[in-house]
Amino acid sequence: MVEKRQVARGKRIQRRTGKTFHVATRLLPEEIRHPTYVLYGFFRVADEIVDAEDTAPPAEQRDELERLRRVALGEEPTDDPVLSAFSSVREERGIDDADVNAFIDAMESDIDTDRYETYDELETYMDGSASAVGRMMTAIMDLDPEAEETALPHATRLGEAFQMTNFLRDVREDVLERDRIYLPLETLRRHGVTEAQVLDLEFGDGVAAAIREELVRTERLYEEGVAGIKYLPEDCQLAVLLAAVLYADHHRLIRNLGYDTVSTTPELSFTRKISLLVRTRWKWQWNPDPEAVFYEMSHGFDRDHGRHGHGRHDHTALRTD
Repeated sequence: MVEKRQVARGKRIQRRTGKTFHVATRLLPEEIRHPTYVLYGFFRVADEIVDAEDTAPPAEQRDELERLRRVALGEEPTDDPVLSAFSSVREERGIDDADVNAFIDAMESDIDTDRYETYDELETYMDGSASAVGRMMTAIMDLDPEAEETALPHATRLGEAFQMTNFLRDVREDVLERDRIYLPLETLRRHGVTEAQVLDLEFGDGVAAAIREELVRTERLYEEGVAGIKYLPEDCQLAVLLAAVLYADHHRLIRNLGYDTVSTTPELSFTRKISLLVRTRWKWQWNPDPEAVFYEMSHGFDRDHGRHGHGRHDHTALRTD
């Protein structure tokens, strides 16, 4: 049984480190909102282990993540309120052990992997770091089996879209703080960009073209992800829709910068977030169709290629934060 103090701890972590997601989480009903705070607290604990690379050697980081795995799966006791709360939520809500393992595996790969040759390699990483998170969120919403089976592929895509938005927004931050490049190297090369250029934070037409290509690919992921919101419980749909609107609004900022997230890191202001919240709720009141509201709110999407584009993205063709 998760205690109020454990929920409050997760809420504080989310409010401090996940401000965009926190705005959307507050729209969830309490029985979903509280486990969401718990999940987020667990994800941040794992993140902090990986980000401790300057203070802990890789072997120590791996050992700590393996301990985290055992605790999360209920195989080892703990007095950590965040970890014990997650283990309880996992058991109570039926979160799949495979998704917990996929998440921890992705965190472990961050210890010694800082480049991705192809989008397929990056997508494999994101299946654990982001898509598994989307599937865990779906699990705590307690859908009936048929609805859950239908919703899960969309949740996977939406989690991937959120992660890609972060990668595209945080190119500069990832280089400066972690010496990582999450843009697929094959995409960079296709536009004549070298790793050294990105690491030296050199912006030019090639970098802009590479980021634009990945931005368009990510917008196809949003289309697939948002298409599944209608399968979620009615009292959860607006919160998930708002999360998609908030994350996707970073694409407007990126385009306004001419795709230059090498020189700066775009960030939504608090005023902008509240404006998007109010407008999304208003449109939802008159038309509770997640896809219709999302496209209306994200009118700048894919303006270079035609908004509704090409349906499901083709992993063998041009793949378009």
